[in-house]
Amino acid sequence: MVEMNGSKALFEALNAEGVKHIFGIPGGSVIPIYDALFDEKKIVHILTRHEQGAAHAADGYARASGKPGVCLTTSGPGATNLTTGILNAYMDNSPVVAISGQVTSSAIGTDAFQEADMLSLMLPITKHNFIIHKVKDLPAIVKTAFDVATAGRPGPVHIDIPKNTQNEKADLKIPATVKHEKVLKMQPTPGEIGRAIEMLAHARQPVIYAGGGVVWSNASPELVALAEMVQTPVVTSLLGKGVIPEDHPLALGMLGMHGRMVANLAVTECDLLFAVGVRFSDRATGDIRHFAPKAKIIHIDIDPVEIGKTIRVDHQIVADAKLALKGIIAGLKSHVQRGRTSEWVKRAEKLRKELAPRTDYDEVPTKPQRAIKEIMSVLSGDAIITTEVGQCQMWAAHFCEIKNPRHFISSGGLGTMGFGFPAAMGAKVACPKNPVINIAGDGSFLMNSQELATVVENEINVVSCILNNRYLGMVKQWQDLFYQKRRSGVGLGKVPDFVKLAEAYGAWGGRASKPSEIAPKLKEALASGKPAVLDIPIDPDENVLPMVPAGGRLDEPILT
Repeated sequence: MVEMNGSKALFEALNAEGVKHIFGIPGGSVIPIYDALFDEKKIVHILTRHEQGAAHAADGYARASGKPGVCLTTSGPGATNLTTGILNAYMDNSPVVAISGQVTSSAIGTDAFQEADMLSLMLPITKHNFIIHKVKDLPAIVKTAFDVATAGRPGPVHIDIPKNTQNEKADLKIPATVKHEKVLKMQPTPGEIGRAIEMLAHARQPVIYAGGGVVWSNASPELVALAEMVQTPVVTSLLGKGVIPEDHPLALGMLGMHGRMVANLAVTECDLLFAVGVRFSDRATGDIRHFAPKAKIIHIDIDPVEIGKTIRVDHQIVADAKLALKGIIAGLKSHVQRGRTSEWVKRAEKLRKELAPRTDYDEVPTKPQRAIKEIMSVLSGDAIITTEVGQCQMWAAHFCEIKNPRHFISSGGLGTMGFGFPAAMGAKVACPKNPVINIAGDGSFLMNSQELATVVENEINVVSCILNNRYLGMVKQWQDLFYQKRRSGVGLGKVPDFVKLAEAYGAWGGRASKPSEIAPKLKEALASGKPAVLDIPIDPDENVLPMVPAGGRLDEPILT
């Protein structure tokens, strides 16, 4: 037991959890915490330029590393500015621990300066949230917060710390001994495994549908092993990109509204859909009446709430994905001969070749398909790609060939513009040896472009490749396709000169005005030793196609 105040105790508790970095912005009700930070030796604080940027950076850190990301802000507007980023993490199951200051306990409920009821605001967008009125409770609450963020289905947790708690002293033991029941990895039952094995062994046209749950359970090796064992094509959700190397013969790419045509057709034709760690998003399924219409469906998920929520399920396994896949692989060895090639796999391979998207455009302005091809030609398999949201995101999902889990980071459930750049910052802090590229649209990049100051100040050398069409492109696409080209509120007009903007912050800035310039300019950006912005003007009239209209059938996309 050592006497210390709440601010010192907070950092001792964070150190006990192995925290190395915090993204945040100070303010009046966290000055005691920042005073303790002055003497902190192990944890690096990265001062962002907006609290939303801090939340997204913590989220990107978590997704790239698999460990909780941490953000810290003051009360009132500082804390409320976190909420978009925390909801984004909640929708995508990212373990973020968000810490905010609060007015003194005696002033809560009096409309004090910079007071906000963060307990209520965070309640529906976190796994759990706490307010610490007594410093003696702080060590146990911090430990519990990290346990909750990472246990079962991961997600964000919020801790609100009134200013008086930050200053209050007590004799404290850190790390705390917490008596709550620790959540163990959920084991599948033998009966659940046996039924899945039977269904897989007898399927003639199976498809594996893999999502972000495979990433969070570190189950990619098992997923690939299962696919190879039963020679089953694999499709993924947006957040599942990379769980199977996308150059693997069995990988068909992303499913859904903006998915690969071969993936959509495979799911429509399959007789067994083996879904692992997915939530059957409306963007993935389209019209649920026609989703996998010929298939029996197996659904493995750690959260029972997701099973049967939107899609009928014939067999469910509520368990950790890695444990479930291991059990199925062990049991299948007596049913399936490794290396078997079926007519179904041959058909999938034929469709993949016939429906391969075109990327070899030479036009100026550059087609985005060619832009992504050129970007990928420069990058090695260790590169981490983040995306903004909109057309740029879907072009990246479509044309980036990802070979490793945690190497494609994008805002899935919430679709948050402004996510990609600060997420890239967090990913680079988590994985400093990996090249980190943010594929951006001009509109989305501008949402958090102020974080250029953060990356320059902290020498976080990420590269943002801006696919610049001077539009809010995805909204424009919907207006063109479904609203008689009545383009309303989508023209960005005089966007900044992104080269000058980068240089104004002290970053590297460059422009690739035609396809042949993209790869050399990107190499120059990566070699600059600075954060970088590469402006790539693209065809403003190009759409993300094929596209399944909202509520449409996966096998009836818009092609032109």
